[in-house]
Amino acid sequence: MTHRGILVGLGNIARQSHLPAFADPATAGRLTLVGTVDPSTADGLGNLPHFQTLEAAIDSVSPDFVDICTPTGTHVALVRAALNRGSHVICEKPVALTVAEADELGGLARAGRRVLMPCHQYRFNPAWQQLRRWLDEGVIGRWHLAEFHVYRLAADGGADSGAVPWRAQRDQSGGGILVDHGTHLIYQLLDVAGMPKAVQSWSGTLRHHAYDVEDTAQLLLDFGDRLGTFFLTWAADRRDTRIRFIGEDGCIEWTGGILRRTGRRGEETVDFTPELDKRSYYRWFVKLFQEFAAAIDTGDLDPSLADIGRVTRVLEAAYLSHQGASRIPL
Repeated sequence: MTHRGILVGLGNIARQSHLPAFADPATAGRLTLVGTVDPSTADGLGNLPHFQTLEAAIDSVSPDFVDICTPTGTHVALVRAALNRGSHVICEKPVALTVAEADELGGLARAGRRVLMPCHQYRFNPAWQQLRRWLDEGVIGRWHLAEFHVYRLAADGGADSGAVPWRAQRDQSGGGILVDHGTHLIYQLLDVAGMPKAVQSWSGTLRHHAYDVEDTAQLLLDFGDRLGTFFLTWAADRRDTRIRFIGEDGCIEWTGGILRRTGRRGEETVDFTPELDKRSYYRWFVKLFQEFAAAIDTGDLDPSLADIGRVTRVLEAAYLSHQGASRIPL
């Protein structure tokens, strides 16, 4: 069955990842676009009808689903509007920034029997999927320490031409690097560790003082007998990502595009550099969109709503921890 949808927001993430994913043959038979929405431009895409507001688009084409690719600060209002008008929704991360917002949107989705799914596409990163297979296979034994480090020179400017990108403006982003990239790390770690017992964090500005959000954040997730640590910064001197899981029998390390395991069960190195080129990112969305279509077909609302709820709890606790200089139990 093919589901008809509208794309809201025509920025870089829509053009570079969502649109190629919709055009992929694996998606095209399940989800098809019948309109676009973006108040900042008068033109849509090809022959698709284009609208200035979500309401006008829904009135005109009556979509089955809405794909939201707008800045974070607009997500709650747009998701609310789409659900209230009877559409399924897939939304860029994070869908919500507070537990109250997540609960409200989840209640609307359940009341209308509509799927609400977050764009947590990093689950489909091939290097991460291989790392998870190694963890599942127990190649390093039981792991007890997970470390995530993300280094960037500045906030991603996207399609912005201004001095301060929207990701660094609180009214549009809702938060800094912890919201922007940290969301991905949170759901990735929760996928392999479950919910933490407590969260402790620090966030602040080290370099980009024109930003009114944090450019650096450190986060500690306490799982009792396991620990997860995040360090994220837009104040680095180069772009780099490093992930390490340490277990009783060895270690898995991911640096750049190289994934390597060492320990009692031998060594193995896999080069994912070609698959991690930005031009390949849309393939992660193809798999995400397939899950979205399947959830619509089956009416299975719970997994994605639980996913949103877990991530929102950790995000909100992290900011509360920094504000109160305290450890927040979950």
